[in-house]
Amino acid sequence: MRNLKKRWLTTLACLILVSGFMISGCSNADSNSETVVNPNENQQVSQLNMDNYPRLEGNAVVEMTINGSPVTIEVKGENAPITAGNFVDLVQRGFYDGLTFHRVVKDPQPFVAQGGDPQGTGMGGFVDPQTKQERRIPLEIKLEGDENPTYSKALGQQGNRTAMSQPVVLKHERGAVAMARSGMPDSASSQFYFALSDLEFLNGDYAVFGEVTDGMDVVDGIKQGDRIDSAKVVSGLENLKK
Repeated sequence: MRNLKKRWLTTLACLILVSGFMISGCSNADSNSETVVNPNENQQVSQLNMDNYPRLEGNAVVEMTINGSPVTIEVKGENAPITAGNFVDLVQRGFYDGLTFHRVVKDPQPFVAQGGDPQGTGMGGFVDPQTKQERRIPLEIKLEGDENPTYSKALGQQGNRTAMSQPVVLKHERGAVAMARSGMPDSASSQFYFALSDLEFLNGDYAVFGEVTDGMDVVDGIKQGDRIDSAKVVSGLENLKK
């Protein structure tokens, strides 16, 4: 029964999240829809210049106000420095202020509340005003026992791994905050999601970078179309390196 439920949740994720910057590329043991990382895509890791991205060298705390109520997010740069740095940098810029949650999935079971798209369609991201290009960050997954994260490579179901010999450090537990992306590993930009329940089957394929430490009741109450009133860094900004 547990395996059937897990398979059903995975299939549901694939059916619901089908366009734009999303939680995508899910697989089902009974289908041929598995997204496999192309070996050529993994060559991106050697081409990445980590100096091009903001980094969070330590942790930070962000307060996001949603529907007039605060949500406290601990951002974990120690284990996801680029993903966390990107998020804190966007918060500091005021980028998220006024943006909507364009995808909220609660039925038949709580799944995710996803926002951070300036277009509100699931297709947009952060365009750097200096380069005039959309900033896309590498997929960043740290495994237990590893000194550094692995970049540009799905390590879960999308990487053809049905079971992970090394667990991820930052897991998709209820209240986790992670980056949404399309099928390409290095396609995350500004869209993020709150995990509304434990989503173990996403571990290793999507970069968790923080967790809700206060205000989960507010997150549970998010409806599609709700806006982020504001977001600010309340501590740890000195850990942001650009």
